[in-house]
Amino acid sequence: MLAQIMEFLGTTLTVVLFVLRVLIPLLSAVVLWRCFVSLRRGRRREDPVILLEEMVTHVKIPVLYWENSIGRSRSCDVVLPDHTASRDHAVLMRRESGWLITDTNSKSGTFVNGTRAQPTLPVMPGDVIAMGSTAVMLQRANEGDFKKKRALFQWNRKIPSPMGLMFTVFLIQIFLVAQLCFGGTAFVYEPLIPFGALALLEWGLYFYSMRVLHRVSFELETIGFLLSGIGVMLLAGADLKLAYTQLVAMAGGIMLFSILIPFMGNLDRVAKWRFAIGLAAVALFAVNLAFGIAAHGAKNWISIGPVTIQPSEFIKIAFVFAGASTLDRLQTTQNLTEFLVFSGICIGSLFLMRDFGTASIFFVTFLLISFMRSGSLRTVVLACSAAVLGAFMILKFKPYIADRFAVWRHVWEFSDGTGYQQTRVLSYAASGGLFGAGMGEGHLKNVFAGTSDLVFGMICEELGLVLAVVVVLCILMFSIYTKLDATRSRSTFYSIAACSAAGMLLFQTALNIFGATDVLPLTGVTLPFISAGGSSMISVWGLLAFMKASDERTYAARRKSA
Repeated sequence: MLAQIMEFLGTTLTVVLFVLRVLIPLLSAVVLWRCFVSLRRGRRREDPVILLEEMVTHVKIPVLYWENSIGRSRSCDVVLPDHTASRDHAVLMRRESGWLITDTNSKSGTFVNGTRAQPTLPVMPGDVIAMGSTAVMLQRANEGDFKKKRALFQWNRKIPSPMGLMFTVFLIQIFLVAQLCFGGTAFVYEPLIPFGALALLEWGLYFYSMRVLHRVSFELETIGFLLSGIGVMLLAGADLKLAYTQLVAMAGGIMLFSILIPFMGNLDRVAKWRFAIGLAAVALFAVNLAFGIAAHGAKNWISIGPVTIQPSEFIKIAFVFAGASTLDRLQTTQNLTEFLVFSGICIGSLFLMRDFGTASIFFVTFLLISFMRSGSLRTVVLACSAAVLGAFMILKFKPYIADRFAVWRHVWEFSDGTGYQQTRVLSYAASGGLFGAGMGEGHLKNVFAGTSDLVFGMICEELGLVLAVVVVLCILMFSIYTKLDATRSRSTFYSIAACSAAGMLLFQTALNIFGATDVLPLTGVTLPFISAGGSSMISVWGLLAFMKASDERTYAARRKSA
C-alpha cells in the first residue's frame, strides 16, 4: 500500500512539474505582451507642442518634438523652402527654463527679434525668428490647431497593473525554483536562497520606484526581472556559486540603473559630463591594454584581487552616453567629429585586445548613433566601407585571426575539436523539445562556457524552445518600443540613447545565439540578462536606464511628486 502511495505521489509530482514547464513560457509570453501594451498605451499623443507661423503666408508649421532641427535639408524636422537658408540652419529646443534657438553655424545666421543668436538665444511665444529670408513667429499650440485622432486609434483603454505584472513574474520564478527543489530524487532547499535574494532585489526596486518615487510605469524593469530571474535560476541549477555572483552583480546593476536615471534627468548635467565620461572610457581602455590579462584569446579582463572585471562592458554605457549627447548641435558635421574619434579609439582598442565580438557590437552601435545624429546614409556607407577595408587588412597581415573562424559552418566536421561547443549546443537544444527537460536536468551546463556564451542552448535544453523564443522576443521588444517611442522623448539625447542601447542589446543577442548555433562565427559574447558574468549583468541594467529615461512618464512622475 505504501509503495502504491509513493508511486502515485511520484507520478503526480512528475505531472505537476511538466505542467509548470508548460506554464512558464505561456505566462512569460503574457507578461511580455502586457508590458508592451502598457508601454504603448502610456505614451502621449504626438500632437504639436508649439507652432511656427510663417510671417508672409501665415502658414502654421507644427513643431512635434522637444528638439527640432531646422533647415532646407529634407532630413530636418522643420524644412524651410528657402534657398538662402543653410541645409542645417538651427535647432529649436525646449528646456526646463523654456524654449531656446541655437544657430548651427549657418551662413546667414539666426535672429530673434533682430538679435543674432551667438549661438543660443531664449525665445518666447510671440517672438519672431529669422533664418535666411524666412521669418516665423513662435506660437502656442491650441486644440483648434490640430485634428484629434479618431477614438479607434487612441490607446485609451485600461493600462495593465504594474503590481499584477510583477506578481506574474514572481509566480514564474516560483515555478522555476520549484523545479530545482523537487525535480531530483530528493527535495533540496539550497535553490531557495538565491530565489529569496532575487525576490528582495526585485520587490525592493518595485516599492522604491512606485511608492517612494511615485513613478507610474514599471514595464521595462519587469521585463528586466523576468529575464534576470530566468538567468539566475538557470545558474542556480548549474552552480550555486555562479548564481550568488550573478545576484551580487545584479544588485550592482540595479544601483547603477537607479543612479543613472536621475543623473540623466538634467540635460545640462549631461552636456557637462559627456566629455569627462568619454575620457574616462578611453582611460579604462588604456588600463586594460596595459594591465589586462588574456583569457581564451582576448585580452579583455582585469583582475583586482579576487574580483575579475571586463572593462569593455562598462564602456558600453559610456559609449552610448557620449554618442547620444547631441543636444543643441543636431545634424551637423561638427557634431560627429568628436564621436568619430571616440569610436575609433574604442573599436581600435578592442581589436588590439582581440575582442572581435565586442568590437563588432561597438561598430554596429556606432552606425546606429551616427545615422540618428546625422540623418545621412552616406555616413553609414562610408563607415561600413572603412570597416570592410580594415577587416581585409587585418586578415591579410594577421592571417592567424582567420584560423579562429575556420570551423564556422563546418562544426560537425570538427565535433571533437574546435566545433565541440556548437555541436553540443545543437544536440542538447534539440533534446529539450518545446518545454524542456526541466531545470537542472540538462547536460550543456557541463560543457565549457555552457552558462555564458552557450547559455541559449541551456534555455532550450532545460526550459524548452518556446521559452527561448520568448526570451528573444523580450529583447526584440526593447528595440521595437524605443523605435516607436523615439519621437516622444523630451530630448534627442533620450531617443538616440534608448534606440542605440536597445540596438546594442539586440545585436549582442544575435551574436550570442547565432554564434552558439553556428549561423555566425562563435565570438564569445554574453546573452543579455541571462549569461553568467557580473560585468555583463551590471552593463545591461545600465543600458536599460537609457530606455527608461526615454519614457516621458519617468521624469513627469518625478516632477509631479516634487
